[in-house]
Amino acid sequence: MQKCTCVFFLETAGCRTLSKAKHNILKMGLFYPNVFECAILIVVEDYGDFMIDIEVIQGDITKLNVDAIVNAANCSLLGGGGVDGAIHRAAGPELLRACIPLNGCKTGEAKITPGFRLPAKFVIHTPGPIYNDGLHGEPKLLESCYKSCLVLAEENGCETVAFPAISTGVYGYPWEEATEIAVKTVREFPAKIVKKVIFCCFSAEMERIYKEVMG
Repeated sequence: MQKCTCVFFLETAGCRTLSKAKHNILKMGLFYPNVFECAILIVVEDYGDFMIDIEVIQGDITKLNVDAIVNAANCSLLGGGGVDGAIHRAAGPELLRACIPLNGCKTGEAKITPGFRLPAKFVIHTPGPIYNDGLHGEPKLLESCYKSCLVLAEENGCETVAFPAISTGVYGYPWEEATEIAVKTVREFPAKIVKKVIFCCFSAEMERIYKEVMG
């Protein structure tokens, strides 16, 4: 009987997240302590997906104490310049040794390793697209980078993930276009485990663009 009552509450309230469920149920005056916990269980089991909380910061991604940081890698996964080199240096030589058996990674896909000497438990490596003119599949490939990383994060139980601005360095992706793809993809991702994404920007200007795109 309790379960049926709770299902009615949730359908009536139109909940999609735990916080929304509680807000709507309380707002409608439908809060009964003896059934609310059951309602929470049903919204998790039946609806499943949650809106990821997004934070934008300027800083050093290698210093972040999160479950996973994303490395804007090249297809070899053997290290490089920019954030890729910084992550390899901070993680130590063990990271390179862990990457060698992975046999590289295709653009838009992702592979995961331990974080070794980093505060983060994992490093998720994804090669972003090299920007030509935006008419050669670059937007879809960049979107795939973010999706692939989030899928791996979910598969490995990561609740917090930090992203750099993928492909916006030497790969030349226009900052605003890349930011729009990043934000849209994370917002639309059907998360079940990932609760928070941090966009870690390398400059104040990039941070400004992220915040502007997010509104």
